[in-house]
Formats: sequence, C-alpha cells, structure tokens
Amino acid sequence: MEGGMTRRLALLGLCLGLLLLAPSHLASAAAVEDGLLSNGDFETAPAGGFVKSASVAEGASSIPGWTINGTVELISAGQHQGGMILIVPQGDHAIRLGNDASIGQVVQVEKGSEYAITFSAARTCAQLESLNVSVLGGASQTVDLQTLYNIEGWDAYALAFQATDEQARLEFRNPGMEDDPTCGPILDNVAIKKLFTPDKSKDNVVTNGDFEEGPWMFPNTSFGVLLPTNLDEQTSALPGWMIESNRAVRFVDSDQYTVPQGKRAVELLSGKEGIISQMVETTPQKEYSLTFTLGSAGDSCQPPMAVMAFAGDQAQNFHYSPMGNATSQTANVTFTARAERTRVAFYSVYYNTRSDDHSSLCGPVIDDVRVWGLNGAAGLKASIGLLLSIVTIVGLLLF
Repeated sequence: MEGGMTRRLALLGLCLGLLLLAPSHLASAAAVEDGLLSNGDFETAPAGGFVKSASVAEGASSIPGWTINGTVELISAGQHQGGMILIVPQGDHAIRLGNDASIGQVVQVEKGSEYAITFSAARTCAQLESLNVSVLGGASQTVDLQTLYNIEGWDAYALAFQATDEQARLEFRNPGMEDDPTCGPILDNVAIKKLFTPDKSKDNVVTNGDFEEGPWMFPNTSFGVLLPTNLDEQTSALPGWMIESNRAVRFVDSDQYTVPQGKRAVELLSGKEGIISQMVETTPQKEYSLTFTLGSAGDSCQPPMAVMAFAGDQAQNFHYSPMGNATSQTANVTFTARAERTRVAFYSVYYNTRSDDHSSLCGPVIDDVRVWGLNGAAGLKASIGLLLSIVTIVGLLLF
C-alpha cells in the first residue's frame, strides 16, 4: 500500500511539473523575433514559381506568408509596365497594390508591448499615391509617398503600435482608386522590432536623448529610416519623441552616416516641416540647461546648415560651424521652466539638398539631447537677489 501511495505521489509530481513547464514553452514560442516578417522581402516563390511578367494574385495563398484582398502584383526587378520600369527597393521581388487592394500578415506579439514596423515603399505613376498601414484593433496611419528623400525612388519608413492582444494583424492597403490600374504603391522589406523605453538618468530628464532606441534598420541600406508624422509620444517608433509636422525626419546609424556619438542619431529634413519634440518633466520657476550635439551626417549635404532649438519659451538658432577637424559641436539653451512639463523641440532652419543629388532632402544631425536643472546657478541667482533686497532695505532705513 505504501508503495502504491509512493507511485501515485510520483505521478502527481510529474504531472505538476509538466503543467509548470507548458506555459513557459508556449510563452517562449509566442513572440515574433526582431527582423523580417515571414517572407517580408517577398523573395519566397509562390506555388507556381516566379514569372517574368507581373503575376496578378487574388486569393489567400497566392504569396507565401501573406493574405491578400484585391489585386496584388508580385513584380520583379527591371520589370517594365507601360512606359516605366517598376522600382524594386531591394532584392529581386516586391509587390504592387492595386486600387483598394491590401496585403496582411498575423504576427505573435506580447500583449501591452510596443513594436515598430519598418518597410520600404515606392510610388509608381499616380499623383497622390499613399500607403495605409494598420494593426487590427489598434493603430492606423497613412503614409504619403509623394516626397522622395533619395534619388533611388524609394524610402524606408517606420511606424509604431502597441499590442492589444497576443496576436497582431498587420495590413498594408492602397487607399487610392485610380483610373489607370497600373498605378499603385510598391511595398518591400517588411520588418518588426520590439521597442523599449530607456530609463531616464538622474542628470537628464530627456527620454532616449541619445536616440539609441528606435525601429529596425536594415544593415545593407544607406538611406536610413524615415519617421513620418506621429503626434503620440507614448506610441512612437522613436521612444519618447514626437514628429509634429507633415514631413519626416530620418533615423540614421553610424554604419552609413556620420553620427556624433554612439550608434544612432536623427537627421532633420525639410526645414520647419520636419519638427521633432518631447515633453519633459520640470519644476516651475527652476532654471534648466538644454544641451545637444549638432553635426553633419556625412551625406554631402550642402551648407549652410542650422538648427532651431526650443526649450519652453526660449528659442535659439545654431549654425553648424565646427572647428578644425571636428564633425560636430555642442549647443546650449538656458531656460526657466514655467510648468511641470516643458516642450523641447528641433527643426532644420534651411531646406537642404545633397551636392551630388539636388532632389534628395538632407539636413543637420542632432544627438545626445540633455536637459538638467541648474541648481547651483539658481541658488546663486536667488542669493544675489536676496542680497540686493537687503541692501535696498538698509539703504531706505538709513535714508
């Protein structure tokens, strides 16, 4: 009897052990890894293989890894359509979305976490082409493809969303209805990255001031990643920051660009139409210093280059004029906080283009943004004010 009881206890312990292991296994398999989505570069051949001309796909399984609604063309590099050559951003294949057509994929995510989607896009022939990117039950944003930021005819973009469930359905849709069915945006290289919001340091109230945390960047592209308008700092592809204006800024890394420090930085484009900002926590009536590094991206951007920096009610213009062999310089704005949250913001003063490509927008680079309280300076100022008040009172009494 004792032996039977021992066996039953051992069996019960084994069952409990399996139950404890099961959730851990399921959790580790749930979240998608950073990088390309399944067939995110569209280089996996369909069941019938790749064909030389555009293959019109209508159905749920025409393109491996994706579901399709409407007419979606799988195009090849160098393919002609009408009188033009269709642009394939990278590799040999991409897809073109017809009128009101969409392509989507379900990814496993961690509920409550934030993610950035990076993708490459190009326009074909319509005057008002755009691409709507949405997450079922969550974020939805339309990216305007009219402005080109490099001579290649395509750009990489990044958008962010917060996962509301353990699955997220990503969808890319062409919202246009053109008379010419050969027009429509081209999509390629779809990747995902889980975002983390860096902790603030004791001597800096700016979140992600060194720009080291941001969206996925493809290692073999030299155009960086564009961050279009985003007015929610809580769900941003660049954690902590908002893109306030109707043009993008460029997220760059040191593999392809000159970065003042660390691995990543932000290049300001399109003058006042490319504003990056953040609301930081401050103490009313306390003095602060805003410092940042101003530099050149090393992408042949034509001078003059300058940045307008805002801190509360203070605004100051800084021209890029490094000394000697330096490629960057430090700028400083002193301000007095008027509220518990203070806006800091930056934009390029000029509309700059590259000397080797007058159609490509560029601009100055900012990095290492810091805001900290000037306790010593504030105390000194208060002491001087108190001393002057005492001198004034004594003078009046003597008079």
